[in-house]
Amino acid sequence: MRVLTVTSLWPNEAQPNHGIFVENRMARVHATGQAQITVIAPVPWFPSSAPVFGAYANFARVPARAERRGIRIEHPRYATIPKVGMRVQPALYHAALARCAKRLIAETGPFDLIDAHYFYPDGVAAARLADELNLPLTITARGTDLNLIPGTSIAATRAILAAAERANASITVCEALRAELIRMGADGARVYTLRNGVDLEGFHPPNLPRADLKGRLNIPQNAPLAVSVGGLVERKGHHLTIEAVAARPDLHLLIAGGGPEKDALSAQIDASGAADRIRLVGALPHAALADFYGAADLSILSSSREGWANVLLESMACGTPVVATDAWGTPEVVAAYEAGRIATRDAGEIGRQIDALLADMPDRAATRAYAERFSWDETVEGVVQVFESAIRAQAARSARIGQV
Repeated sequence: MRVLTVTSLWPNEAQPNHGIFVENRMARVHATGQAQITVIAPVPWFPSSAPVFGAYANFARVPARAERRGIRIEHPRYATIPKVGMRVQPALYHAALARCAKRLIAETGPFDLIDAHYFYPDGVAAARLADELNLPLTITARGTDLNLIPGTSIAATRAILAAAERANASITVCEALRAELIRMGADGARVYTLRNGVDLEGFHPPNLPRADLKGRLNIPQNAPLAVSVGGLVERKGHHLTIEAVAARPDLHLLIAGGGPEKDALSAQIDASGAADRIRLVGALPHAALADFYGAADLSILSSSREGWANVLLESMACGTPVVATDAWGTPEVVAAYEAGRIATRDAGEIGRQIDALLADMPDRAATRAYAERFSWDETVEGVVQVFESAIRAQAARSARIGQV
């Protein structure tokens, strides 16, 4: 199968961790030999790569095309309109997408399927392209596209449902998102849950003693250490994690990530009186996270919204259990004693679950064994089957239209 994957979530030279969970799935599908993946990952146009423009400058630094893990990636630019852009974003995204797709078809031949990741604007734009090219379509929901965007705009909700109706199959990364898409009005017979997997080779128990890894991070070797990995944005709940840890005098905390809440979180740490125990360490390369998790006694995720939080399984694969808030698909990830504890999204309750975990820690080998249940093999096989089914369904649909 020649598959055209459409997503704004894909790692690139300027944003190496951006959408790495999408690449992890599709690179494995590509490696099966059953599907040849080509990616169009549109990028908002911005005129300057000067660092003073922050995240916008990163868009300007993204190369026009690249190759990663044997997959060709195109990064066409599309216009964005600040403040009013959400309503018109699918149309602007589609214009760039269509130009690039038609050029690729002219260069390399037709595709058998369009595979979009994230319902809005990606899936909405991809649905329009699928109609134009008369191709089968799959769309994967990953979190905010269903648990936030529909609540902000009636027009966006209608567009998402229209895209789901056009899709031959929709995929969600957890049962909670599948239930939400069906509740919104999608046909449940064409919605499949295929959860993310974890890279069990890249994330594994550390080769060095944990005390040595703590020393590298300037943490006392005998001190309990919690880590948290995620962008410094409100929905990740780092402010709650800081509050919970500050109230536990022996516990240290390192937070890995970057984002707009950095200054506010730094001020909170200073005001907490625990600046000697709590630090922001900035964004870490994905390859450096295994030792980061491996140094810790536990990891914490205090999110308000998640689809399928990859950081939880990555921590477990390193033998480190978690405390995580009850957000969407997270209870599906943290579903056993050896995985860790679930908390409501309240600093006091997060703290109580930290205490409960530290008082009754699972064996780290058991935590690793739990993560091994979530290899990519089952998901990749499911994706290939959904693709093949979508192609058959589109062929049947085209045949029915031809008979009318």
